Amino acid sequence: MKVSDILRVKGNTLYTATPDEPLAHAAAVMAEKDIGSLVVMEHGDLVGMLTFREVIQAVVRNGGTVGTMLVRTAMDDAPLTCTLETDMDEVRRMMLDRHARYMPVMDKRMLMGVISFYDVAKAVVDSQNFENRMLKAYIRDWPAEEAPKA
Repeated sequence: MKVSDILRVKGNTLYTATPDEPLAHAAAVMAEKDIGSLVVMEHGDLVGMLTFREVIQAVVRNGGTVGTMLVRTAMDDAPLTCTLETDMDEVRRMMLDRHARYMPVMDKRMLMGVISFYDVAKAVVDSQNFENRMLKAYIRDWPAEEAPKA
């Protein structure tokens, strides 16, 4: 299974921020849209990733308030990325190694979408459920004289 398979099912709605917008506005968008991340874009290029983790860390550093901080001060400016062709096993390993919950999907310099750890886990479970159904159907359809004995 590839990243492109997840994006095909998930859809392509993207939420972005710019590095120089107020962090309070970006956090409000995340809360309003019930999303855990924003891709930070500048002049058409990916320059960072903002998740609630970075927002909370910035608030703590700032004494418990967002104040006048900009997205730039909180964002991860070296986010983990993958491509449409990245294999799901590799994505899982990368996300676990970096404790990343969200990963931008790139096609060269073009942002194609964002996948979350939830998306990856759901794809794995869906794939396993499909395989289980196929195995059960295969066993159910065996002729009785050839069926394995329990």
